[in-house]
Amino acid sequence: MAAEEDTHQNPEVLTEEQAERMLAGMNEVIRAGEEMRKLRAEMIKLFAGFGWTQERIAQLTDMSQPAVSKQVAKRKVGEPPSPMGFSLDQHDVPWLEGRLWGLAEEISETFDTARCTRYVNAIARGKKRFTPQNVDELRRLLEEDLMLHQAEMPGSYRDAYDEISRGLDIPAKVITTITASASVRRTLAYEIQRDQLRSDA
Repeated sequence: MAAEEDTHQNPEVLTEEQAERMLAGMNEVIRAGEEMRKLRAEMIKLFAGFGWTQERIAQLTDMSQPAVSKQVAKRKVGEPPSPMGFSLDQHDVPWLEGRLWGLAEEISETFDTARCTRYVNAIARGKKRFTPQNVDELRRLLEEDLMLHQAEMPGSYRDAYDEISRGLDIPAKVITTITASASVRRTLAYEIQRDQLRSDA
């Protein structure tokens, strides 16, 4: 009780609750940073498997060539590149989640009043993960945006959403030939979906 009174009397002392909130925020940023480093390492190995030079990968990733070389060396000798199609027409869940994320990002950037913007920002900062509940919430927000901005929105946005939704509602059988991690699949689908929407606009 005395300690609690001291805290109220002395505003220079942090309460445990304040410290917990501060550290929780820091931990989210650190965790997101660690996840992005892992994802970048996986992408480097993927690009090396496609035959890209270490020098080119270093330029694209803003890393030194020795650092890229170290990541590439972690690939098993003779390990074939992951079988990886780049068509949007793929139906594993991480791929569909990446497409959903890409669509949400495009809508968020196109419409100032987009309902999905805060969710998209939370995903980008690592505060939201791709759990089934979070994906459902993102879908709900996107459905609202598709209705609210229907008049100004290209038809390709609705078509993409309908296709992604059907895939998420009826999950495909597990595709055993895909060896890339879920985060790599999600990131690739995100980028390819955004490129496709821009080219259709």
